[in-house]
Amino acid sequence: MFDSAEELLRKIQLGEDTSLELKAVVMAGNKVKAPARADLADEIAAMANTANAVIVFGVDDKTREIIGLSRQHLDDVERYVFEVCNESVKPPVLFRSLRMELPDTMGLPKAILKVEIPRSLFVHKSPGGYFHRQGSSKREMDTPVLSRLLQQRSQAQLIRFDEQPVPETSLSDMDEPLWQRFLGIHIAEPVTTLRKQGLLKADDDGTERTSVSGILMCSRRPVQWMPSAFIMAVRYRGSRQDSNQQLDALECHGPLDEQIRLAMRFVRRNMTVAASKQPGRVELPQFSVRAVFEAVVNAVAHRDYSIAGSKIRLFMFDNRLELYSPGTLPNTITIDSLPLRQVTRNELLTTLLARCPVDESDEDLTRQYFMEKRGDGVPIIMEESLHNSGRLPEYRLIDNTELLLTIHAANPERAGST
Repeated sequence: MFDSAEELLRKIQLGEDTSLELKAVVMAGNKVKAPARADLADEIAAMANTANAVIVFGVDDKTREIIGLSRQHLDDVERYVFEVCNESVKPPVLFRSLRMELPDTMGLPKAILKVEIPRSLFVHKSPGGYFHRQGSSKREMDTPVLSRLLQQRSQAQLIRFDEQPVPETSLSDMDEPLWQRFLGIHIAEPVTTLRKQGLLKADDDGTERTSVSGILMCSRRPVQWMPSAFIMAVRYRGSRQDSNQQLDALECHGPLDEQIRLAMRFVRRNMTVAASKQPGRVELPQFSVRAVFEAVVNAVAHRDYSIAGSKIRLFMFDNRLELYSPGTLPNTITIDSLPLRQVTRNELLTTLLARCPVDESDEDLTRQYFMEKRGDGVPIIMEESLHNSGRLPEYRLIDNTELLLTIHAANPERAGST
C-alpha cells in the first residue's frame, strides 16, 4: 500500500484513516520510549482485525509533519515493532517493513519506517483486549462484533476457512509442480483453473491471493504463513511424556501429503515388531500401520487451521500412540457418533487430498489415494486397532478445543498366541 514516496506523502497530508496510522517516535538511548508497547500492540491488533493498513513511524499524527528517524535508530524501531507483533499480540501478527525517505517542511529528506499490517486470517488479542479500527481510531469490540468476526475467520458455515485468501500471497507463493498435479494435462489457462478449484481467491480489495488450501497443499513451506501448520512427532521411552526420555523427534513440514508421509516414516522407524514361530514366522507390530495412517490423514484433513498456535502432535510411547488434533468436533458430531457419521470441516482440503496418490510401496495401506471420502476412516481405525492390540482406541475432547486419539500398543505376548 502507498508504494511510492509521492503516494505515501499525499496520503500523510490527508491524515489518518482506517488504512493509515502516524506515529512520532521518542527514543531513550537505543530504546523506544514512545509509542508505548501496549498502546502500539492495541493499534496493530486493531488493524490486523480490520483491513490492510500502514503505520508510518517518524511522522507527527497531529501536525502531519515529517519528523523522521535517525538512521542509527531505524534498526531499533524495527526491532521494537517485531517484539510487539510477536510478544504482545496473540496470535502474533505478520508485518512487512520498508525504510523510505520523505521530505520535511524544508524539503530535506528524512528517514521513516513504513510498516504494512495485512488483514489477518485470525482474530488477534492485545493487552487492552480485542480491538478493531473505525476510521482513524481503534475501538474495543463488543460481544456481537467479536462473535461475528470470530465466526467469519474460523469455521463459518458459509465461508470455509480452508477457502479463504491468505494475506500478502500470490500465485508465485505456490510451487508450480505442486499445483500442476491438480490441473491435469492440456490446461490452456492454468490460472483460470486454479481459481475454479479454489487455490486462488480474491481478497476484500479484489487482489488475487493464494487460498489457505493453496498454501497448505501447494507451498513447500506452509509455516511461512501459517506457523502451526505442521506435525510434531516424538518417541518417548516408557509411558510418560518426559523430555529426558525422548528417543526420537521430527517436525513434519511441507505440503500436507508430504507431512503425512513423513509422519508415517517416523512411526515405522520407531515402532517395534514382535515375532514368533508357529511353525511359520508370525509378526505382530506395535501398532496397526493402516490404523495410524487413517488417524494421521484424518488429523491433517479435519483439524481446525483457524486456531493459531496449535499444531498436530503425535506422541509414541511403549504402550500407546497419542495423536492430538486442534479443534473441536465439527457441526453436531459427538465422540459416540464419530464411527457412524461423516462431516467434513475442510471440504476443499479433503477434495485435494483425495487426488493425491499414496506411494505404491505402501501396499499395507490398501488404498490408492490419501482420502477416499467414504467416511470409513474412523471405522478402520477402530477395527484395525482392536484386531492388533485387542483394545479399542479411545477418542477424547480436551477443553472443547483439541481432539485426542489414543491407540493402544499390542502386547508382544499376543504374537505367540495369534
